[in-house]
Amino acid sequence: MVYIILIGGLLAGAPIAVAILAALLFFMGTGEAPYTLRIVPTEIFKGLNSFPLLAIPLFVLAGELMNESGITGRIIAFANVLVGRMRAGLALVNIWASVIFAGLSGSAVADTSAIGRVFIPEMEKHGYDRAYAAALTAASSVIGPIIPPSIPVIIYALIVSGVSVPALFLAGVVPGILLAIFLSGYVMMTVKVDKGHEAGGIGGPSKGQALLQGILPLLMPVLVVGSILLGIVTPTEAASFAVGYALILGLFVYRNIRLSALPRIFSGAMRDSAVILIIIAAVSAANWLLTYNRVPNMLTDWVLANVDSKTTFLIAVIILFLFVGLFLEGIAAMLVLVPILHPIAVSMGVDPTHFGILVIFNLMIGLITPPLGLCLFVAEGVANVGMAKLIRAIMPFFFVEVLVLIILTFVPQTVIWLPRALGY
Repeated sequence: MVYIILIGGLLAGAPIAVAILAALLFFMGTGEAPYTLRIVPTEIFKGLNSFPLLAIPLFVLAGELMNESGITGRIIAFANVLVGRMRAGLALVNIWASVIFAGLSGSAVADTSAIGRVFIPEMEKHGYDRAYAAALTAASSVIGPIIPPSIPVIIYALIVSGVSVPALFLAGVVPGILLAIFLSGYVMMTVKVDKGHEAGGIGGPSKGQALLQGILPLLMPVLVVGSILLGIVTPTEAASFAVGYALILGLFVYRNIRLSALPRIFSGAMRDSAVILIIIAAVSAANWLLTYNRVPNMLTDWVLANVDSKTTFLIAVIILFLFVGLFLEGIAAMLVLVPILHPIAVSMGVDPTHFGILVIFNLMIGLITPPLGLCLFVAEGVANVGMAKLIRAIMPFFFVEVLVLIILTFVPQTVIWLPRALGY
């Protein structure tokens, strides 16, 4: 009956947290001792009673403030100076604007929405197919949660004790850039050079102006991540610093944010943060049940007894997370599976930082896969081209991202080189 409630709730479109809590409450209410309903609110409170968890709503708020500050246009102009004159320049600007935007919002969905509203009509105007433009925007937005600062990284570090947030931040830099390079290479090889796709990028301010206007937004991830790496602040304190920096830019430098708009911005950030925190709370309560019944231990013992190599284990993990990403939101999947799989990975000799980035990268690909890819829905909402057409257009980009995932999996130095070089 528990599984019927859980699966039925998900199929009916209930939020993942609601489905988990409904199944858990039924089990606790009908089970024998020591199962009792009192455990559920206790474990929910314990799951949220964490000071580092405060970094999540703060980083969400910082991203909202930076978006409201009108920096999207400045980022696009900056990226246009860098790659806009190359072959398929406008498509390349789309990709590398996502790389820059990743350091500000850390959110793939925010990236798809903010950049898509500019690039999808602009690329269509320059001769690109509208579905192709939407697919490229969604695919490049996957870079957002990989390059620091990253909310999934903070959540992963909260789930797994002993994994360093600075190390994970650094480990995400090369994979994010590598993904951008592979997407750029694919675009340059496949886009036909005709009048609509010729190099040239988009219009905007002069090179000097674009570079100067891009400096202040780019300073935020540098200062935030740099202060964490230097040990000056914790990730939570860095998140509050990011909020202050974004407020100063929006209110006093760019003056695009009015005081009257702050309640709307803060309430939007609260709503988005609540979605994440409710999932964390629900899964924390469910994990008590799994831990009490030694499910992680039994799975670990079974895998160690039946999987004879690290390579086989990593291939199985890739397949598992790609499949799970089709149906579960990334953070929810991480909260459910990482406590079980991380100890197995360590037992197999996989570097904890390497495994963390693989999990995050893997689940972020799920944002562009049907039937529940959030970035797909956002891109389709902006482009209005029909989901079937968008899915066909995004499949080549999906395979490019899987190729990068395979490289990161079996060439671990691509992930762990930078944190080790800097002493993490």
